[in-house]
Amino acid sequence: MIARINSVFVGKNEVVVQVMAALLAGGHVLLEDVPGVGKTLLVKALARVMGGDFRRIQFTSDMMPADVVGGMVWDGKRGELVFRKGPLMANVVLADEINRTPPRTQSALLEAMEERGVTADGETMRLPKPFMLLATQNPLGDDGTYP
Repeated sequence: MIARINSVFVGKNEVVVQVMAALLAGGHVLLEDVPGVGKTLLVKALARVMGGDFRRIQFTSDMMPADVVGGMVWDGKRGELVFRKGPLMANVVLADEINRTPPRTQSALLEAMEERGVTADGETMRLPKPFMLLATQNPLGDDGTYP
C-alpha cells in the first residue's frame, strides 16, 4: 500500500509511513504543511488503496454540526423525514482547515473520531469501518481560526 501511495505522492515517504501507521493503529492524523504540497492527493490516494470512500470537507466559520454529520430532510415522495448522510459517513475523510470552523462543529468531529459514530436528531449512527479522519489546520494567527 505504501509503494502504491508513493507512486502518486512522491518525495514524502516518511509522511506516508506515519499515515499508514495511524491507519493501522485506528488513529487519526493532523497534517500541517504549506498549501499546495499534496495533502489532498495523499488522502485521496490512501482512500483509493484501501478501497474505501473518500470525502473532503472544506471548513468555514459558518459551518454547523449538521453540515458534517447530516440530518433529517423531508422526502416528498415518501411523505416522511429521512436521514441524509453527511460527509463524515465515509471511510477516509479530509477535514480541510479544521480550525476555521466553530467549536460546536469541531465537537461533532471529535465525537466521530473517538466514538466512531455520529449523533443526529438524538440518534447515534455508526461510521463505516475502517474510519479515519485526516485534518489540516491553518496557523492560529490567521484570521478566522479557532484554537
